[in-house]
Amino acid sequence: MDKIAIPPRIEKNLADLFNLLQSSKRVVVTTHHNPDGDALGSALAMGLYLSKKGHQVQVITPSTHPAFLDWMPGQSMLLVYDDTNLQAVQEAVNQADLIFMLDFSVYKRLQGLEKIFASIDRPKVVIDHHLDPTIDADFMLWDVRAASTTELVYDFLHLAHDAQFIDIPIAECIYAGVMTDTSSFKHASTTPKVHLMAAELMQQGLNTNRIHKLIYDTNTVNRLKLTGFALKDKLEILTDFRTAYFALSASELNQFQHEQGDTEGLVNYALSIRDIAFAAIFIERPEGIKMSFRSIGDFPANEVARLYFNGGGHKNAAGGISHQPLQATVDQFLKILPLFKEQLSQATY
Repeated sequence: MDKIAIPPRIEKNLADLFNLLQSSKRVVVTTHHNPDGDALGSALAMGLYLSKKGHQVQVITPSTHPAFLDWMPGQSMLLVYDDTNLQAVQEAVNQADLIFMLDFSVYKRLQGLEKIFASIDRPKVVIDHHLDPTIDADFMLWDVRAASTTELVYDFLHLAHDAQFIDIPIAECIYAGVMTDTSSFKHASTTPKVHLMAAELMQQGLNTNRIHKLIYDTNTVNRLKLTGFALKDKLEILTDFRTAYFALSASELNQFQHEQGDTEGLVNYALSIRDIAFAAIFIERPEGIKMSFRSIGDFPANEVARLYFNGGGHKNAAGGISHQPLQATVDQFLKILPLFKEQLSQATY
């Protein structure tokens, strides 16, 4: 299959946006459903910056975030959508002068809030690093070569000549986003620029050890037991296809009082196995079977997600969803692996 070409960086109308932000605005900042460290980090970093600039800011997320991100600064601005506060979300969006959409560029990633944000006639800003954006934003900073959206927020502040606004709370949000989206700086997206950015944040007094501890070393006992169960009883290895995967049912998750974020990073254990080039996890949720894919080298995990599982993402880190039962979804996955056997055999770091 043809390699996906990397498009150039797009900076659309940013000079006009910086002029627009010279006067106080009512701003809504949002990010995608099930926000991870980069989604929440970029949204809160932008919210904190805009607040320091004198804007009235509301950060809206379409669902809750994992508990290990509860420490992140700026959450007093946060409005988490659920069935009880739709009117409050709608009012905040209706009253906004400007809408920032971070770490996504396709409306469907907002799930229950898709219609509200897609239909509102307000100037919109997209800052993102995912492939194939479809939102026709008025202002855009988009680059798939960026390791994280927080890296682009960092760039945004520099392009606006506002780097002096990066204090410790903003730095913590930026660092948390790039750290989690690079899996602690080990993905191929970790460029010299990423390390220089981290160094600059550290020079300003950022305590990176604290952030690593808060995100990676605050496990519950149930989360550790779930991880142990998955590794012992649910890990499947397909040597012929250099593939490993987990499939977890809702009842299995419930055995360990599963909380959002408890399966975060589990797929990386499968990819860490020697000679494995492709890893997947299938998780049974009320809305469908959620999938995460990881790969090495040139093997396109995002292509598998896009072609077969209504998803997409980065070349080596992607996701999808299926509305078939769990076993049927796994069976579909197993059926398509032979189509990629040659690519998998050749994949290397």
